[in-house]
Amino acid sequence: MQKIVEVKNLTKIFSISKGLFGYKKTEVRAVDNVDFEIKEGSSLGLVGESGSGKTTCGRLILNLLKPDKGEVLIKGIDVFSRDRGDIRKVRRSSQIIFQDPFNSLNPRMSIKDILLEGIRIHKLYDSQGEGKRLRELLELVGLVYADKNKYPHQFSGGQRQRVAIARALSVEPEFIVCDEAVSSLDMSIRAQILNLLKQLQKELNLSYLFISHDLPLVEYFCDRVAVMYQGKIVEIADAKEIYNNPLHPYTKILFQAGLAPEPETRKLKIDITKFEYTPPDDDIPLREHGDGHLAKV
Repeated sequence: MQKIVEVKNLTKIFSISKGLFGYKKTEVRAVDNVDFEIKEGSSLGLVGESGSGKTTCGRLILNLLKPDKGEVLIKGIDVFSRDRGDIRKVRRSSQIIFQDPFNSLNPRMSIKDILLEGIRIHKLYDSQGEGKRLRELLELVGLVYADKNKYPHQFSGGQRQRVAIARALSVEPEFIVCDEAVSSLDMSIRAQILNLLKQLQKELNLSYLFISHDLPLVEYFCDRVAVMYQGKIVEIADAKEIYNNPLHPYTKILFQAGLAPEPETRKLKIDITKFEYTPPDDDIPLREHGDGHLAKV
């Protein structure tokens, strides 16, 4: 399969002021020399605890944040290019679905205007074609055409997320970042949205970067999984392989921290406070570093 996304040495450093008057500065490496790729029609899950850099990484890939270092290619085009033509192509080919559908949808715009905004910016259809595309988008995500004149507050959380998905699909992208796209939904609605995303992936040959803290959900949804710890990718492998045989101590802790069907059997055997960073050998594949890659216990 062809590579649709290539991330190379991606780094983002935030400067934080401390002290009474903010004179003292400290740096936080939110994303630290991250490398991975996503192939056409596949899903990469990005997991880790809160503050590990998952969302920052997703936003850097879409140029919603500027990196301090690194390169991102989407379909071979540099995301950070200054060429307006390249920027336009990247923005059309890559989209994002945010965590909170209520805050990510403009409450003053009707569903029709929300879905047609991107289409009109990119001039994809004439006035007659817009109506057909609008109907197609609503039916694609399980909504009815009669809903087109409603506003976001008139929908449930699950329906609003369907609108957000339709908006992402409106400009016919090939790559979508799902940033905790189902974490704010009820469990039954969550399953419906996940199945919808998988169905759309098959029908439209979409590629996903699926950011989540829900490990069983990522195992079900994704082909490959990357584990982030303090801004770094500490382990990356096929979903079944990484869940059946996690090598890195942090990955083991992350999986053990999930709720178990039998709580009395749940035991944490590794103390994360004892981790110490050690640079990996660049000649050894990331998956093969195991316990010695980024930690000493």
